Amino acid sequence: MRKPGKKYREQAAKVDPTRSYSPKEAIALARATSYTKFNGTLEAHIRLGVDPKYADQNVRDVVVLPHGLGKTVRVLVFAEGDGARLAREAGADYVADDELIKKIQEGWAEFDVAVATPEMMGKVGRLGRILGPRGLMPNPKTGTVVQAHDLPRVIKESKAGRVEFRVDKTGNLHVPIGKISFNEQQLYENFLALVQAVIKARPASAKGTYLRKIVLAATMGPGVKVDPVAASSEAA
Repeated sequence: MRKPGKKYREQAAKVDPTRSYSPKEAIALARATSYTKFNGTLEAHIRLGVDPKYADQNVRDVVVLPHGLGKTVRVLVFAEGDGARLAREAGADYVADDELIKKIQEGWAEFDVAVATPEMMGKVGRLGRILGPRGLMPNPKTGTVVQAHDLPRVIKESKAGRVEFRVDKTGNLHVPIGKISFNEQQLYENFLALVQAVIKARPASAKGTYLRKIVLAATMGPGVKVDPVAASSEAA
């Protein structure tokens, strides 16, 4: 296993690995221990008390972060007729016609969010092997398959900071909550919005402690443990 670099070790020494910090303390410490020269991202890693091998315990939903992610989000819409017109008027970066669909089949995927109207899902379904592994496949469960009249709302939310979260096979969520250049209050409000959404998405079949562990970490930075009870209380 590769040994952590000197810069990482210097910053990790500032974090008490035995302590679970309050959300505000953890955010401040994660920002303070970010050492990259570029504007990194703060991510929340949440261990849930679910077993993803059971379909009724798969946690998957979306959250609109109040302060966004601090990056330009490119939205592609699969729609025709009025839907295509509404998408263009709402600021979609791409509206997929047959030519663009062919380009996607050939591997092009220079967009961050894909939205589709129900009548387009027949064509979109053929792109599953391209879009699925990249997390770009439109899905009714995450609100990315909508009627044409809903396209402006979804496009606006996507560009403003609409983030999908989905539990992985080990029961963990990995979700960006903003840039390190955000101030602490902005990151705090984004974090609470995420925790609130995760709690709301709790499966009825999940038993025992739901939020088992929360860690915040800047890009390449050390992890900072957050007290799950405090996070739940402050997000309520």
